[in-house]
Amino acid sequence: MPSDTAPNNGPWDAKLQQFHGGQEWAQLDNFVEDFSVTTNAFGMPSSGKLAAVHSIEHSHHYPPADQEPAKSSLARFLWPGEFAAERERLILGNGASELIDLVIRMAPAGTWRPGPFHTQYKEYERSARNNNFALLPPGTAEKANVACLVNPCNPTGDYLELPELKTWISDNVLPGGYAIIDESMQPWQSEKFREHSLTSQREYVETLYRAQGISVFVMHSWTKLWCCTGLRLGSVVCPTAEHMRAIKKIQVPWSVNTVALAFLNAVVEDAKYLQDTWEMTPIWRKDTVDRLQTMFPAWEFHGRDFLSWIWINTKDTVVAERAVALARAAGVPVRSGGPGYNLPAFIRVAVRHPDKVNVLAEAWKSL
Repeated sequence: MPSDTAPNNGPWDAKLQQFHGGQEWAQLDNFVEDFSVTTNAFGMPSSGKLAAVHSIEHSHHYPPADQEPAKSSLARFLWPGEFAAERERLILGNGASELIDLVIRMAPAGTWRPGPFHTQYKEYERSARNNNFALLPPGTAEKANVACLVNPCNPTGDYLELPELKTWISDNVLPGGYAIIDESMQPWQSEKFREHSLTSQREYVETLYRAQGISVFVMHSWTKLWCCTGLRLGSVVCPTAEHMRAIKKIQVPWSVNTVALAFLNAVVEDAKYLQDTWEMTPIWRKDTVDRLQTMFPAWEFHGRDFLSWIWINTKDTVVAERAVALARAAGVPVRSGGPGYNLPAFIRVAVRHPDKVNVLAEAWKSL
Protein backbone atom coordinates (compact mmCIF):
# COMPACT_ATOMS: atom_id res chain seq x y z
CA MET A 1 0.00 0.00 0.00
CA PRO A 2 1.43 3.41 -0.93
CA SER A 3 2.11 5.65 2.06
CA ASP A 4 3.85 8.88 2.93
CA THR A 5 6.67 7.00 4.64
CA ALA A 6 7.19 4.10 2.23
CA PRO A 7 10.55 3.97 0.45
CA ASN A 8 10.81 4.16 -3.29
CA ASN A 9 11.15 0.88 -5.19
CA GLY A 10 13.31 1.68 -8.22
CA PRO A 11 11.37 4.01 -10.54
CA TRP A 12 8.19 3.72 -8.46
CA ASP A 13 7.25 6.59 -6.15
CA ALA A 14 5.97 4.46 -3.28
CA LYS A 15 4.30 7.47 -1.66
CA LEU A 16 1.99 7.81 -4.64
CA GLN A 17 2.07 4.65 -6.78
CA GLN A 18 1.30 0.97 -6.37
CA PHE A 19 4.46 -1.11 -6.85
CA HIS A 20 4.62 -3.35 -9.92
CA GLY A 21 7.43 -5.54 -11.17
CA GLY A 22 9.14 -5.56 -14.55
CA GLN A 23 11.45 -2.58 -14.09
CA GLU A 24 14.77 -4.13 -13.08
CA TRP A 25 15.92 -5.38 -16.48
CA ALA A 26 16.90 -1.88 -17.65
CA GLN A 27 19.23 -1.45 -14.67
CA LEU A 28 21.24 -4.62 -15.32
CA ASP A 29 24.43 -4.56 -17.38
CA ASN A 30 24.35 -8.37 -17.63
CA PHE A 31 20.64 -8.80 -18.42
CA VAL A 32 19.75 -12.27 -19.76
CA GLU A 33 16.00 -12.79 -19.25
CA ASP A 34 13.18 -11.25 -17.22
CA PHE A 35 11.66 -13.89 -14.94
CA SER A 36 9.84 -11.21 -12.93
CA VAL A 37 6.96 -10.65 -15.35
CA THR A 38 4.28 -13.10 -16.48
CA THR A 39 4.64 -12.45 -20.19
CA ASN A 40 4.70 -15.17 -22.83
CA ALA A 41 7.97 -17.14 -22.97
CA PHE A 42 7.92 -16.90 -26.77
CA GLY A 43 8.35 -13.14 -26.67
CA MET A 44 6.62 -10.64 -28.90
CA PRO A 45 5.05 -12.31 -31.97
CA SER A 46 6.91 -11.42 -35.14
CA SER A 47 3.56 -10.83 -36.87
CA GLY A 48 2.64 -8.13 -34.38
CA LYS A 49 6.11 -6.63 -34.31
CA LEU A 50 6.12 -6.24 -38.10
CA ALA A 51 2.67 -4.64 -38.11
CA ALA A 52 3.68 -2.29 -35.29
CA VAL A 53 6.82 -1.17 -37.12
CA HIS A 54 4.89 -0.56 -40.35
CA SER A 55 2.27 1.45 -38.46
CA ILE A 56 4.89 4.07 -37.59
CA GLU A 57 4.49 5.31 -41.18
CA HIS A 58 0.98 6.45 -40.23
CA SER A 59 1.74 7.83 -36.80
CA HIS A 60 1.58 11.42 -38.01
CA HIS A 61 -2.21 10.83 -38.16
CA TYR A 62 -4.58 10.40 -35.24
CA PRO A 63 -5.52 6.80 -34.50
CA PRO A 64 -9.14 5.83 -35.28
CA ALA A 65 -11.49 7.09 -32.59
CA ASP A 66 -13.65 3.95 -32.93
CA GLN A 67 -10.58 1.69 -32.45
CA GLU A 68 -11.33 -0.10 -35.71
CA PRO A 69 -10.49 -2.47 -37.31
CA ALA A 70 -8.60 -3.75 -34.25
CA LYS A 71 -11.71 -3.80 -32.06
CA SER A 72 -13.63 -5.98 -34.51
CA SER A 73 -10.59 -8.23 -34.94
CA LEU A 74 -10.40 -8.79 -31.19
CA ALA A 75 -14.16 -9.45 -31.14
CA ARG A 76 -13.65 -12.18 -33.76
CA PHE A 77 -10.90 -13.64 -31.60
CA LEU A 78 -13.13 -13.72 -28.50
CA TRP A 79 -16.36 -14.77 -30.24
CA PRO A 80 -15.50 -16.43 -33.56
CA GLY A 81 -19.14 -17.21 -34.33
CA GLU A 82 -21.02 -14.24 -32.85
CA PHE A 83 -18.57 -11.35 -32.96
CA ALA A 84 -20.93 -8.96 -34.76
CA ALA A 85 -23.53 -9.22 -31.99
CA GLU A 86 -20.98 -9.10 -29.17
CA ARG A 87 -18.71 -6.34 -30.47
CA GLU A 88 -20.80 -3.50 -29.02
CA ARG A 89 -20.05 -4.72 -25.48
CA LEU A 90 -16.30 -4.48 -26.07
CA ILE A 91 -13.97 -1.50 -25.67
CA LEU A 92 -10.18 -1.25 -25.82
CA GLY A 93 -7.98 0.67 -23.42
CA ASN A 94 -4.45 1.86 -22.74
CA GLY A 95 -3.66 -1.33 -20.88
CA ALA A 96 -6.14 -2.97 -18.54
CA SER A 97 -5.08 -0.42 -15.90
CA GLU A 98 -6.90 2.42 -17.67
CA LEU A 99 -10.09 0.39 -17.97
CA ILE A 100 -9.93 -0.83 -14.37
CA ASP A 101 -9.85 2.77 -13.23
CA LEU A 102 -12.67 3.85 -15.57
CA VAL A 103 -15.00 1.02 -14.53
CA ILE A 104 -14.39 1.59 -10.82
CA ARG A 105 -15.04 5.32 -11.27
CA MET A 106 -18.45 4.43 -12.75
CA ALA A 107 -19.27 1.87 -10.05
CA PRO A 108 -21.84 2.43 -7.30
CA ALA A 109 -20.20 4.01 -4.27
CA GLY A 110 -19.75 2.11 -1.04
CA THR A 111 -17.72 -1.00 -0.29
CA TRP A 112 -15.12 -2.87 -2.30
CA ARG A 113 -13.77 -6.38 -1.83
CA PRO A 114 -11.13 -8.53 -3.53
CA GLY A 115 -11.38 -12.16 -4.53
CA PRO A 116 -11.11 -15.02 -2.04
CA PHE A 117 -7.43 -15.72 -2.55
CA HIS A 118 -4.45 -14.89 -0.34
CA THR A 119 -3.59 -11.91 -2.51
CA GLN A 120 -4.19 -10.71 -6.07
CA TYR A 121 -3.10 -8.09 -8.61
CA LYS A 122 -3.21 -4.81 -6.70
CA GLU A 123 -4.41 -2.36 -9.35
CA TYR A 124 -8.05 -2.96 -8.39
CA GLU A 125 -7.37 -2.14 -4.76
CA ARG A 126 -5.39 0.96 -5.72
CA SER A 127 -8.23 2.27 -7.86
CA ALA A 128 -10.85 1.49 -5.21
CA ARG A 129 -8.84 3.32 -2.56
CA ASN A 130 -8.32 6.34 -4.81
CA ASN A 131 -12.06 6.45 -5.50
CA ASN A 132 -12.94 6.43 -1.79
CA PHE A 133 -14.38 2.94 -1.45
CA ALA A 134 -14.37 1.28 1.96
CA LEU A 135 -12.05 -1.72 1.54
CA LEU A 136 -13.27 -5.04 2.92
CA PRO A 137 -10.75 -7.80 3.74
CA PRO A 138 -10.55 -10.94 1.56
CA GLY A 139 -11.99 -13.27 4.20
CA THR A 140 -15.12 -11.29 5.01
CA ALA A 141 -18.59 -12.75 4.45
CA GLU A 142 -19.97 -9.28 3.72
CA LYS A 143 -21.20 -8.55 0.23
CA ALA A 144 -19.80 -5.45 -1.47
CA ASN A 145 -20.96 -2.84 -3.93
CA VAL A 146 -17.93 -3.69 -6.06
CA ALA A 147 -16.10 -7.03 -6.05
CA CYS A 148 -12.98 -7.68 -8.11
CA LEU A 149 -11.64 -11.17 -8.75
CA VAL A 150 -8.52 -12.01 -10.76
CA ASN A 151 -9.10 -15.41 -12.39
CA PRO A 152 -6.66 -17.09 -12.87
CA CYS A 153 -5.25 -15.22 -9.90
CA ASN A 154 -1.95 -13.46 -10.39
CA PRO A 155 0.24 -14.12 -8.44
CA THR A 156 -1.18 -17.04 -6.41
CA GLY A 157 -2.17 -19.25 -9.36
CA ASP A 158 -5.63 -20.02 -7.93
CA TYR A 159 -8.40 -20.59 -10.47
CA LEU A 160 -12.19 -20.88 -10.38
CA GLU A 161 -14.10 -22.71 -13.08
CA LEU A 162 -17.32 -21.11 -14.34
CA PRO A 163 -19.76 -22.70 -11.83
CA GLU A 164 -17.52 -21.68 -8.91
CA LEU A 165 -17.07 -18.21 -10.39
CA LYS A 166 -20.81 -17.64 -10.74
CA THR A 167 -21.36 -18.78 -7.16
CA TRP A 168 -18.68 -16.37 -5.97
CA ILE A 169 -20.35 -13.47 -7.76
CA SER A 170 -23.74 -14.31 -6.22
CA ASP A 171 -22.24 -14.65 -2.75
CA ASN A 172 -20.16 -11.48 -2.80
CA VAL A 173 -21.87 -8.73 -4.83
CA LEU A 174 -24.77 -6.63 -3.59
CA PRO A 175 -27.82 -6.09 -5.85
CA GLY A 176 -27.08 -3.18 -8.13
CA GLY A 177 -23.34 -3.70 -7.71
CA TYR A 178 -20.41 -4.39 -10.02
CA ALA A 179 -18.44 -7.61 -10.43
CA ILE A 180 -15.14 -7.09 -12.25
CA ILE A 181 -13.56 -10.38 -13.29
CA ASP A 182 -10.00 -10.15 -14.59
CA GLU A 183 -9.38 -12.93 -17.13
CA SER A 184 -6.05 -11.64 -18.42
CA MET A 185 -4.40 -15.05 -17.97
CA GLN A 186 -7.48 -17.07 -19.01
CA PRO A 187 -6.43 -17.50 -22.68
CA TRP A 188 -3.47 -19.61 -21.54
CA GLN A 189 -5.96 -22.28 -20.40
CA SER A 190 -5.97 -24.09 -23.77
CA GLU A 191 -7.30 -23.66 -27.27
CA LYS A 192 -10.72 -24.23 -25.65
CA PHE A 193 -10.28 -21.29 -23.29
CA ARG A 194 -13.40 -19.56 -24.61
CA GLU A 195 -15.61 -22.34 -23.23
CA HIS A 196 -14.20 -21.67 -19.75
CA SER A 197 -14.46 -17.88 -19.95
CA LEU A 198 -17.18 -15.55 -18.70
CA THR A 199 -17.07 -13.93 -22.12
CA SER A 200 -19.03 -16.97 -23.36
CA GLN A 201 -21.80 -16.41 -20.79
CA ARG A 202 -23.87 -13.61 -22.30
CA GLU A 203 -27.22 -15.08 -21.23
CA TYR A 204 -26.02 -15.47 -17.64
CA VAL A 205 -24.68 -11.88 -17.58
CA GLU A 206 -27.90 -10.45 -19.03
CA THR A 207 -30.11 -12.45 -16.64
CA LEU A 208 -28.06 -11.36 -13.61
CA TYR A 209 -28.31 -7.73 -14.69
CA ARG A 210 -32.08 -7.89 -15.28
CA ALA A 211 -32.86 -9.81 -12.10
CA GLN A 212 -30.49 -8.18 -9.59
CA GLY A 213 -28.96 -5.20 -11.34
CA ILE A 214 -25.50 -6.76 -10.98
CA SER A 215 -23.15 -5.64 -13.76
CA VAL A 216 -20.44 -8.13 -14.74
CA PHE A 217 -17.35 -6.76 -16.49
CA VAL A 218 -14.69 -9.10 -17.92
CA MET A 219 -11.28 -7.44 -18.01
CA HIS A 220 -8.26 -8.43 -20.13
CA SER A 221 -4.70 -7.22 -20.28
CA TRP A 222 -3.41 -8.45 -23.64
CA THR A 223 0.16 -7.44 -22.91
CA LYS A 224 0.96 -10.75 -21.18
CA LEU A 225 -0.35 -13.24 -23.74
CA TRP A 226 1.25 -11.37 -26.63
CA CYS A 227 4.26 -10.11 -24.68
CA CYS A 228 3.82 -6.40 -25.42
CA THR A 229 3.74 -4.71 -22.02
CA GLY A 230 5.42 -1.62 -23.44
CA LEU A 231 2.55 -1.05 -25.87
CA ARG A 232 -0.21 -0.85 -23.19
CA LEU A 233 -3.17 -2.79 -24.54
CA GLY A 234 -6.27 -3.98 -22.70
CA SER A 235 -9.99 -4.49 -23.14
CA VAL A 236 -13.16 -4.95 -21.14
CA VAL A 237 -16.30 -6.85 -22.10
CA CYS A 238 -19.24 -4.98 -20.57
CA PRO A 239 -22.58 -6.43 -19.50
CA THR A 240 -24.43 -4.31 -22.08
CA ALA A 241 -23.70 -1.94 -24.94
CA GLU A 242 -24.99 0.88 -22.72
CA HIS A 243 -22.23 0.15 -20.20
CA MET A 244 -19.67 0.25 -22.98
CA ARG A 245 -20.92 3.65 -24.12
CA ALA A 246 -20.74 4.94 -20.56
CA ILE A 247 -17.06 4.02 -20.49
CA LYS A 248 -16.45 5.58 -23.89
CA LYS A 249 -18.03 8.82 -22.70
CA ILE A 250 -15.42 9.29 -19.94
CA GLN A 251 -12.44 7.68 -21.70
CA VAL A 252 -9.78 10.02 -23.00
CA PRO A 253 -10.01 10.18 -26.84
CA TRP A 254 -7.39 8.19 -28.78
CA SER A 255 -6.55 6.24 -25.66
CA VAL A 256 -5.05 3.37 -27.68
CA ASN A 257 -2.31 4.51 -30.04
CA THR A 258 -1.76 3.62 -33.69
CA VAL A 259 1.08 1.18 -32.97
CA ALA A 260 -0.87 -0.80 -30.37
CA LEU A 261 -3.94 -1.02 -32.61
CA ALA A 262 -1.89 -2.29 -35.53
CA PHE A 263 -0.16 -4.83 -33.30
CA LEU A 264 -3.48 -6.16 -31.97
CA ASN A 265 -5.03 -6.34 -35.40
CA ALA A 266 -2.20 -8.64 -36.51
CA VAL A 267 -1.64 -10.92 -33.52
CA VAL A 268 -5.24 -12.09 -33.23
CA GLU A 269 -4.67 -13.86 -36.56
CA ASP A 270 -1.41 -15.53 -35.51
CA ALA A 271 -2.68 -19.07 -34.87
CA LYS A 272 0.78 -20.65 -34.78
CA TYR A 273 1.97 -18.39 -31.97
CA LEU A 274 -0.97 -19.44 -29.82
CA GLN A 275 -0.60 -23.11 -30.68
CA ASP A 276 3.06 -22.95 -29.64
CA THR A 277 2.03 -21.20 -26.43
CA TRP A 278 -0.60 -23.78 -25.52
CA GLU A 279 1.70 -26.68 -26.37
CA MET A 280 4.96 -25.59 -24.75
CA THR A 281 4.01 -23.46 -21.73
CA PRO A 282 2.78 -26.45 -19.64
CA ILE A 283 5.85 -28.48 -20.63
CA TRP A 284 8.35 -25.74 -19.77
CA ARG A 285 6.46 -24.93 -16.58
CA LYS A 286 6.51 -28.54 -15.40
CA ASP A 287 10.20 -28.89 -16.23
CA THR A 288 10.99 -25.77 -14.21
CA VAL A 289 8.91 -26.88 -11.23
CA ASP A 290 10.49 -30.35 -11.29
CA ARG A 291 13.98 -28.89 -11.45
CA LEU A 292 13.45 -26.38 -8.64
CA GLN A 293 11.61 -28.93 -6.52
CA THR A 294 14.63 -31.22 -6.76
CA MET A 295 16.93 -28.37 -5.75
CA PHE A 296 14.67 -27.07 -2.97
CA PRO A 297 12.40 -29.84 -1.66
CA ALA A 298 11.08 -27.66 1.19
CA TRP A 299 9.64 -25.06 -1.19
CA GLU A 300 5.96 -25.10 -2.17
CA PHE A 301 4.97 -24.49 -5.80
CA HIS A 302 1.54 -23.08 -6.61
CA GLY A 303 -0.57 -22.58 -9.73
CA ARG A 304 -2.31 -24.45 -12.54
CA ASP A 305 -0.13 -26.22 -15.08
CA PHE A 306 -1.15 -23.92 -17.97
CA LEU A 307 -0.04 -20.69 -16.30
CA SER A 308 2.88 -18.57 -17.46
CA TRP A 309 4.41 -18.30 -13.99
CA ILE A 310 5.09 -20.23 -10.78
CA TRP A 311 4.21 -18.84 -7.33
CA ILE A 312 6.72 -20.19 -4.83
CA ASN A 313 6.59 -20.23 -1.04
CA THR A 314 10.19 -20.56 0.13
CA LYS A 315 8.91 -20.55 3.76
CA ASP A 316 11.81 -18.31 4.73
CA THR A 317 12.03 -14.56 4.23
CA VAL A 318 15.84 -14.56 4.30
CA VAL A 319 16.02 -17.34 1.70
CA ALA A 320 13.55 -15.52 -0.54
CA GLU A 321 15.51 -12.27 -0.28
CA ARG A 322 18.72 -14.09 -1.14
CA ALA A 323 17.07 -15.87 -4.08
CA VAL A 324 15.89 -12.52 -5.46
CA ALA A 325 19.36 -10.97 -5.01
CA LEU A 326 21.18 -13.91 -6.63
CA ALA A 327 18.83 -13.94 -9.62
CA ARG A 328 19.25 -10.22 -10.12
CA ALA A 329 23.05 -10.50 -9.92
CA ALA A 330 22.93 -13.19 -12.63
CA GLY A 331 20.84 -11.02 -14.96
CA VAL A 332 17.65 -13.06 -14.51
CA PRO A 333 15.46 -11.04 -12.11
CA VAL A 334 12.51 -12.73 -10.40
CA ARG A 335 9.59 -11.08 -8.59
CA SER A 336 9.73 -10.78 -4.84
CA GLY A 337 6.46 -11.25 -2.97
CA GLY A 338 7.51 -8.49 -0.56
CA PRO A 339 6.97 -5.19 -2.40
CA GLY A 340 3.33 -4.87 -3.37
CA TYR A 341 2.04 -8.15 -1.97
CA ASN A 342 3.62 -7.96 1.51
CA LEU A 343 4.49 -11.69 1.33
CA PRO A 344 8.30 -11.59 1.65
CA ALA A 345 8.76 -15.37 1.88
CA PHE A 346 7.24 -15.79 -1.59
CA ILE A 347 8.77 -15.32 -5.03
CA ARG A 348 7.23 -15.46 -8.49
CA VAL A 349 9.13 -17.00 -11.40
CA ALA A 350 7.97 -16.70 -15.01
CA VAL A 351 7.92 -19.69 -17.34
CA ARG A 352 10.81 -19.36 -19.74
CA HIS A 353 12.80 -21.40 -22.27
CA PRO A 354 14.90 -24.12 -20.60
CA ASP A 355 18.14 -22.44 -21.70
CA LYS A 356 17.22 -19.36 -19.67
CA VAL A 357 16.15 -21.52 -16.72
CA ASN A 358 19.67 -22.96 -16.74
CA VAL A 359 21.02 -19.51 -15.88
CA LEU A 360 18.56 -19.10 -13.03
CA ALA A 361 19.27 -22.58 -11.63
CA GLU A 362 22.99 -21.94 -11.76
CA ALA A 363 22.52 -18.66 -9.90
CA TRP A 364 20.60 -20.47 -7.18
CA LYS A 365 23.08 -23.30 -6.62
CA SER A 366 24.54 -21.49 -3.61
CA LEU A 367 21.13 -21.40 -1.92
